[in-house]
Formats: sequence, structure tokens, C-alpha cells
Amino acid sequence: MTAPSPLGSVDKALLTLDALARAGAGGVALADLAAEVGANKSTLHRTLAALRHRGYADQRPDGAYTLGPAVLSLGAAYLAEDNLPGLLRPALEALRDEVDELVHLGTLAGQEVVYLDKVEPQRPLRVWSAVGRRIPVATTALGRAILAATPDDRPDTGKDDTLGAILDEARRRGYATETEENEPGIACVAVALVRAGRPVAAVSITAPVERMTGPARAERVTALRDVLTRALPVGLSLPAEVSRDA
Repeated sequence: MTAPSPLGSVDKALLTLDALARAGAGGVALADLAAEVGANKSTLHRTLAALRHRGYADQRPDGAYTLGPAVLSLGAAYLAEDNLPGLLRPALEALRDEVDELVHLGTLAGQEVVYLDKVEPQRPLRVWSAVGRRIPVATTALGRAILAATPDDRPDTGKDDTLGAILDEARRRGYATETEENEPGIACVAVALVRAGRPVAAVSITAPVERMTGPARAERVTALRDVLTRALPVGLSLPAEVSRDA
């Protein structure tokens, strides 16, 4: 008898994981799972035993199979902070090409925002920013977008009623802005990137004030929404509140 292809075995294991993911917390019975992935029950039982051994599958008391906790570590590694620049570079470049403005990727580091990546436009723009630079979270569109997208325990703004109002507005619209608070003549608009209901980073467009007011700003918000919706990797999304008419 010819031994099964190793590639076929790996493919069946991956199809099994996909099927378990679709089944959700309720799980799926062995017979139903075998029918879905196109494997006989004895072969699939061995595959599931290996997945259970490594923590990628689990079995409920009623016999149904579910995803195991080890899959969480894969997702976390895929979307880890040090992986985000490479993962999101195509989306950042697509956004830059759409608007021909400076694009930043940033994330929270305590009470600051740290720039993880930047993509320069074709036209010159003098802005003091660099990958690794940190700036106060409250004065940046990136930081405000992340804070506004933080669920449940709303960010503590202390006695800063102005910041609280800014975050409320950003939360309502789904995007945050900043105008000349860090550099004269420069404005930004940003949206958070959300994973499992929580913000992990934000993307901003930076431009001269004259290209970031009224209809011009609305066009950039639309670009953020449309380009990122198309280009974001699986697992990341934008806040649902990002307005379609900006």
C-alpha cells in the first residue's frame, strides 16, 4: 500500500483547523468533520489526536471537537507589534499612493505613541518624524484614535475635559484629528486598527493644513477607510463608526 503524501497530511490538518474555526465554541462531531474535510474517520481521528497533543484542538465532554488554546499564540505572533510594520507595509504604501501624503503607523507605549513605520510621499513635506520616535499620546491623531477605540474602561483623561471631548468626538466619527499641535502648519487624521475588539495600532495621514481642511480632509478620511478596508491583513479591521460621508 502506498503511504499517504506528507503534503496531503498537512493539508488535511489545515483543513481541519479551518473547519474547527468555522464550527466555533459549539464544536463539531467527528463524523461531520470528516465529511467536511473529505477524510475518513480513522485518519481524521489521528490528525485530531496530533492537534490535541499540540494544543491546537480540544474535545468537549460531549465528544465534539473545537479549536484549542494554542491557536491564540499563532494569532498573537502574527499581529505582534514587531511584526506589524512588515505586515502592514503594503497597506501603508497603497494609502500613500492614493493620497500622495506622508503616512505613519504607530502604537501605544505607556503614555506615548511610538512610530513603527512611515511611508514618504512623492511631494516634499518637512515633518519631524522618525521610526522609533515617541510623542505624548494625547497630542497626536494616532494616539487619540487608539484611545477613542479602547472599549469598556474608557481612557482616564483626568481633569482634562478638552481631551475627553476630543476623544468623544473621535469615538463618534471613528477617526481622530490633530491640527498644528505638534508642528506649525501640519495636520493629521488617523484611524485605529482593531483586533478582537481592541485597538493594537493606528494609521495616520499627515499633510499641510491647507490640504487637511473641509472637503480635503473628508477625502483623506475616505481614503483611510477605503484603502485600509481593502488592504488590511486578516485579523485587523477599522472601527465600525468610521463615517461613510466623513
